[in-house]
Amino acid sequence: MKIGIITLPTRTNYGGILQAYALSLVLRRMGHDVQHIYTPVKWRINYIKYPYIIFKRIIKNILRKQHNKIFLEFYLNKTYPRVSKYTQKFIDINIPYIEIKSFTDIKEKDFDTFIVGSDQVWRPLYFHNIEQAFLKFAENWNVKRIAYAVSFGTDKWEYTHAQTKECKRLINLFDIVSVREASAIKLCNEQFETVAQHVLDPTLLLTAEDYISLFRTTNVPKSKGTLLNYILDETKEKETIINDIAKQKKLIPFRVNSKIENLQAPISERIQPPVEQWLRGFYDAEFVITDSFHACVFSIIFNKPFIVIGNNERGMARFHSLLSMFKLEKCLLLPTNKATINDISIDWNFVNKKRDEMIRKSLNILTFTFQ
Repeated sequence: MKIGIITLPTRTNYGGILQAYALSLVLRRMGHDVQHIYTPVKWRINYIKYPYIIFKRIIKNILRKQHNKIFLEFYLNKTYPRVSKYTQKFIDINIPYIEIKSFTDIKEKDFDTFIVGSDQVWRPLYFHNIEQAFLKFAENWNVKRIAYAVSFGTDKWEYTHAQTKECKRLINLFDIVSVREASAIKLCNEQFETVAQHVLDPTLLLTAEDYISLFRTTNVPKSKGTLLNYILDETKEKETIINDIAKQKKLIPFRVNSKIENLQAPISERIQPPVEQWLRGFYDAEFVITDSFHACVFSIIFNKPFIVIGNNERGMARFHSLLSMFKLEKCLLLPTNKATINDISIDWNFVNKKRDEMIRKSLNILTFTFQ
């Protein structure tokens, strides 16, 4: 079967890249012809409003004594090929994809099936023109429609009334709807009057050995420490937590991501390291500190004890659902709390058994859909 996958743009986000890789690999192992459908990574500029935007940024910089980029979109479009050179290489080699300018470029004959997912693809904040994430472009086509491990990112409803009405109509065309968070089951029921099933994020469908093979074949060097800290939103509070844990556990902190989101940093410091290096970080670590959902996932895959610092802006429902599934709620830490590892004892036998159970359930749902 020829399958087109629609998800969030992968860009330089390790979790986004690896969930796309995992889902396409699982489907290819089932014998399907798979392609992710991407739009080019480009920051668009509204030239009519741009003079006003520029003026507003200048005033903000003056009043707040900041040095933010005035011509931000031009800067991002110019620097993106450089900061993403390693992550893009992984995508080009490992994830089959096509690039389109818009969803209207896709034709009915191109695919037998569309899969939407995974990640926060049903979150309007991240997927603009959210109706296309419900396959509006294909609403009259004779194709199979699957939502696999989709996420709203939050347990709060963020759709407008018009978006809710239109997406409710479109979701009823789907053959099956599965979601990544337990809270999403309730949202689908309440807002769309649709039954959704709970499944694993695609990354959890693969084994640790699947990921180890990626960095073994590329001769990635050993990590330079034993305490992996993968922090997306850096703060002084989180830095204190890392230092406290390092002192308690007598570990050496190291990181596997660049300062990619710090636009004031030199380009050389913003280049995102290879995906394989990121994966090796979990393999080498004795302990992990993060505020990232997928870093929690890979800590679980590699059976590494971890602490996740709550990240409200990026969506807390994801963390609560994942951690409660594996009875790991004690690994969640609020930024204002003092970190301690004294009570972080993980029953990996239970975690792995539960994961195997959920893998079987998730794969059965995917397999049944294609029958």
